[in-house]
Amino acid sequence: MHLIICDSRQDATARTVAMMAATVADKPDAVLGLATGGTMEKVYAGLIAAHRRGLSFADVTSFNLDEYVGLAPDHPQSYRRYMQRHLFDHLDIDPARTFIPRGDAEPEKAAADFEARIAAHGPIDLQLLGLGRNGHIGFNEPGSSLRSRTREKVLTRSTRQANARFFDNGEEPPQTAVTMGIGTIMDASAIVLLALGEAKAEAVARAVEGSVTAMCPGSVLQFHTDVTVIVDTAAAQALQMGEHYREVERIRAARLTSRSP
Repeated sequence: MHLIICDSRQDATARTVAMMAATVADKPDAVLGLATGGTMEKVYAGLIAAHRRGLSFADVTSFNLDEYVGLAPDHPQSYRRYMQRHLFDHLDIDPARTFIPRGDAEPEKAAADFEARIAAHGPIDLQLLGLGRNGHIGFNEPGSSLRSRTREKVLTRSTRQANARFFDNGEEPPQTAVTMGIGTIMDASAIVLLALGEAKAEAVARAVEGSVTAMCPGSVLQFHTDVTVIVDTAAAQALQMGEHYREVERIRAARLTSRSP
């Protein structure tokens, strides 16, 4: 696991954008795993800017982590609408190659169809992740099987409360979602996790330095062979080895610089 501590939210977001843009530049037909939420909006703004500078997404395939059960793709708070609004409508990506679980289908069928599409188009070259305050990745809440595949999950009360701000006043967020499973996420060739702010500090410390446990789903990433965790200073404040991670990154950056022509 490679951990990068950035001085600001902006720097952390820029590092994440750079990783994703480099993946597409190096492999124009890359398969990207995408996430949603407030943290990702700046990431997608950065990818749109890269596209406007000439980066093409015409041959890219994408898979989103999850979708609320019961929401049709055209619902204002569906993740399909989120992705169209914040990314897809601004790129040259083929809409037929952007895959999101169907929230308005029978959940078991939606999950099976999604897994089949990943099998047909994958593996995912780079999976983008956020991290919930309770350590969840995707909508794999604490207690999720670390080998799980895409399926319907009941969302914790804390997750629903955190997402309530995206819904109209008085509108309750759905109680369940179809989510890419932890085992499915771990099949990605590479993973980048972005976590920002003091509210994520405890979850980051548990995921990076704690025991691998289903009670902190993000901790399973310790078993992946190519994971980059990018955080800002606030999200890094509970790490016991924060200064060591900074030193590792300084040495790594210096070596990369020395190898540049």
